[in-house]
Amino acid sequence: MTVALNNDKRTEIVVALVGNPNSGKTTVFNELTGSRQHVGNWPGVTVERKEGIVLHNGRTLRIVDLPGIYSLSAYSLEETIARDFLIHNKVDVIVNVVDASNLERNLYLTTQLLELGIGAVVALNMIDMAEKMGLAIDTNRFAQLLSVEVVSTVASRGQGMSDILEKAIEVAECAECDAPRATRHNPEIEHEIEKLEQKLGISPDCSAPRRWLIVKALEGDAEARRHLAASSEIGDRSLSEIDATRRHLEHVFGDDLETVIADGRYGFVGGLIREVVSKPVCKDRFCTTNKIDDVVLNRYLGIPLFLALMWLTFKLTFDVGGLFTNFIEHGVAALGNWAAAMLPPGPLSSLIVDGAIAGVGGVIVFVPNIAMMFVMISLLEDSGYMARAAFLMDRAMHLLGLHGKSFIPLMMGFGCNVPAVMAARTLENREDRILTILITPLISCTARLPIYVLFTGAFFSHNGAWVIFSLYAVGVLLAVASGKLFRKTLFSKSASPFVMELPPYRVPTLKGTLIHVWERSSVFLTKAGTVILAASVVIWALGSLPWDGTFASEKSAISRLGHLLEPVVRPIGMDWRAAVALLFGLGAKEVVVSTLGVLYGHSQGGTEHIALRESLRESFTPLTAYTFMLMSLIYVPCVATIAAIRRETNSWKWTTLVIGYSLGLAYGLAFLVYRMGLLTGVQ
Repeated sequence: MTVALNNDKRTEIVVALVGNPNSGKTTVFNELTGSRQHVGNWPGVTVERKEGIVLHNGRTLRIVDLPGIYSLSAYSLEETIARDFLIHNKVDVIVNVVDASNLERNLYLTTQLLELGIGAVVALNMIDMAEKMGLAIDTNRFAQLLSVEVVSTVASRGQGMSDILEKAIEVAECAECDAPRATRHNPEIEHEIEKLEQKLGISPDCSAPRRWLIVKALEGDAEARRHLAASSEIGDRSLSEIDATRRHLEHVFGDDLETVIADGRYGFVGGLIREVVSKPVCKDRFCTTNKIDDVVLNRYLGIPLFLALMWLTFKLTFDVGGLFTNFIEHGVAALGNWAAAMLPPGPLSSLIVDGAIAGVGGVIVFVPNIAMMFVMISLLEDSGYMARAAFLMDRAMHLLGLHGKSFIPLMMGFGCNVPAVMAARTLENREDRILTILITPLISCTARLPIYVLFTGAFFSHNGAWVIFSLYAVGVLLAVASGKLFRKTLFSKSASPFVMELPPYRVPTLKGTLIHVWERSSVFLTKAGTVILAASVVIWALGSLPWDGTFASEKSAISRLGHLLEPVVRPIGMDWRAAVALLFGLGAKEVVVSTLGVLYGHSQGGTEHIALRESLRESFTPLTAYTFMLMSLIYVPCVATIAAIRRETNSWKWTTLVIGYSLGLAYGLAFLVYRMGLLTGVQ
């Protein structure tokens, strides 16, 4: 392509980085921007917005990493965000990252990007893998046929990054370049498009390209139709013209027009591949990827292997993370002891030691587990295995009204609900993400286990394993039932169709993994951490004020609040101390046990733990003990989980729903179990 540079050099070149999931787009972004990244959220949504500033050859390039998408059809939140940015913002050049080893899948998006008429650079990423598969891609011919710049890259090794920047600058400053070559549809369709362009009189000020807008409206795209009606000289009558043309073309082709247009794009892609690739994509069933898939996706071995990997992920998350947790706990304890020694006894010392330091320490203790879990998830995602796992579980999850990928966060919920909620971001569809987040807190995490152990030891020592197993089973069954209920009542759509390619396996890079872990862990620290700190201080104040040197005395606010709450818990067989323990458990479920120890005058360790069990037998019966464990399982999630839900949904509406629903469900089920127990003579 002939390039003539414009002498008017731009002060800033806006580059939109676009590509399919698993194309290596994020790796390209990380290599281009390094530490010069800014990560936030797109306005009003939870999908991450990444930008980076790069200086190259005297130019400033602002690189915007758009969400990974398969098309510009706006079927998902990510596609809507990407499309809106490309249409409504001044984008100087699109860098389309394409998996060179899987051109047919990736180039469908390329054809839609070219229809926008924005100058483009196609980055053929993972070109080394394509070459290993026997592919030889003629990049010059590629560029000529599409009127774009084409570069070969291996982002995992940093190869071709400077070429991307140089070509992006050339395209952005080119004054005489031809527009990228858009797909030419069937002549009958092209004829109708030309007629519509003349009839509709689309305003020159319209932000979207006229041809693209008409094609998308013909495909039935709701947003394109709205935009078209607002931009056309004939207003809403333009939609009548679109509908009439659509009916005519569907009658001509005997098929849905969206399908006809999609087939045309795939036909264009197929012809392009035949022109520029000297050897077809490897179809040898003994290719490395295929050989691995023969095992990984085997009907008998696939799910056991998946469960084994999930078990390994869970074990490493809490065993390896636990090694670092011990160091942090000792560090927090040492800091607390130092502060207690430096400060005179009194409310200020208690606030800093028991409130602030304990609160921050409670946050930091989560970080090694969070980081280790994200290491494992990042490795599974970047290697290409996570796509296979979701593929394996999709059918079973759809029967429950959930998405296949929902299985991963739910599995993580058995360890900790906080990373499980955060892991739901791997789901592309917003409704699937929110639905998974809503039911995840019903999965019994390890923080609830001390409560189960304490009460089963006191009341069910002979069949404790079965009692604990029943609690875990109840959590799973409630999550399933709630998922089906929410799907039918709160969400208009069924679980999104499971369309996921199986990308070639690749070795994850250390740099990419570390960036993923840092981004996700730092978000947890800065967002959820502040909420936990505030909640810890509030709980301290309720238990310590008015100050008399003791905790939860009869005059304390928490004691008075406990007696105020006692009428609420009496119908389910509990006293004020149980109510206070549950209230304190909002900070962290483990606190329920320590609170009971304080309220009953016993610590948690040694023989005092046995004494605590004896004291519990004076206030609880086996029936009320099981009821209390049910409440601990189901009622309001801990503050860290609530904070994670607020961040991931970006909505107080959904967060409030989780709090209200779980509390109502817990009380209702506890009341039912307790009253049924009394009616049947169980004590």
